[in-house]
Amino acid sequence: MPDTLRAAPLFALVAGEASGDTLGAELIMALRRHYPEARFVGVAGPKMLAAGCEAWARAEELAVMGLTEVLGQLPRLLGLLRRIRARLLAARPDVFIGIDAPDTNLRLERALRAHGLLTVQYVSPQVWAWRQGRVATIAASTDLVLCLLPFEAEFYANRGVRAEFVGHPLADRIPLSVDRVAARRELGLPPDAPLIALLPGSRSGEVSRLGADFAATAAWLARRRPSLGFVAPMATAAVRTMFAASLAFHAPGVEVRLLDGQAQLALAASDAVLVASGTATLETMLTGRPMVVAYRLGALTAFMLRRLGLVKVPYFSQPNLLLGRRFVPEFFQRQVRADVLGPALEQMLDDAAYRSELQREFARVHLQLRRGGAERAAQAIMQRIRPS
Repeated sequence: MPDTLRAAPLFALVAGEASGDTLGAELIMALRRHYPEARFVGVAGPKMLAAGCEAWARAEELAVMGLTEVLGQLPRLLGLLRRIRARLLAARPDVFIGIDAPDTNLRLERALRAHGLLTVQYVSPQVWAWRQGRVATIAASTDLVLCLLPFEAEFYANRGVRAEFVGHPLADRIPLSVDRVAARRELGLPPDAPLIALLPGSRSGEVSRLGADFAATAAWLARRRPSLGFVAPMATAAVRTMFAASLAFHAPGVEVRLLDGQAQLALAASDAVLVASGTATLETMLTGRPMVVAYRLGALTAFMLRRLGLVKVPYFSQPNLLLGRRFVPEFFQRQVRADVLGPALEQMLDDAAYRSELQREFARVHLQLRRGGAERAAQAIMQRIRPS
């Protein structure tokens, strides 16, 4: 912990993907309300850059997922981490905030904390779900874990790790009632035609594993329901190019409207969603839309997870974890194919009783997570750098 706080504090942040970039930008804005002259530096995406963060590297340079997938990128990643660590030790920020990306940030946090710097991990690793032995690493690496989900802080408290549940900023940003008609009007979509949103992932690796089956599912549904429309928000230009190629090959003749970003509008406009596991499932839940969730890792990574018994939870999608039951259909590895995903989406469209129950359950969780997350995170950080 710093002995004195600079008149213009220096906050260092490292985000590794699109969701972390959003969290980082909102946290920067919350901290700046209390410290208008503060300086923000680190690894940033476009939203953090727009919020005033000085980028020492770009967030997409860290966006690698999976156990075996990281190996091919390891020399580059280690070199980047060495350079970032050296700059952080030279700058000695008032606090280092690792935003998600635990494999990267916990490594940095441990090194920085060993040199007397205050470290905060914003977004808990899913240590409660798999590789629970990482708790010891987290305890040694960070002074505080800021948790987005309510059960995480209790998990850490039972293991002697300082953690706070701050709520999820997505729950603050997404209104409790979403206007489908207004979203369709803004996107220029027909007001009444049934619509499926396709979200195959925000990273190239995800889309390379899921894009073909998402496209094939659109073709499967289009053959059975010609009036069905499709919209697909794309996180980056690279992802758009990859998914467009999958559609051309696996769904020729099927009209899928590709959007640059605009995921929340696409979700609001939709009647049901086919979505890659991750933060987008929570976004879909907070928008109140029925969903089918798909998850596929590299074959060797999936084999290792199963063989070593590393997974400790019965579900992998955030809605099911928050509800404590398999309420949302979720499919893994070989289950991710059109003849499985298509029927599950059809059921979403046809089952009015299920959709009504879904609205009630999703709204309840939305309220639970709606706590002013960015401001609560800022307050928790401020208490550590300037304790009362």
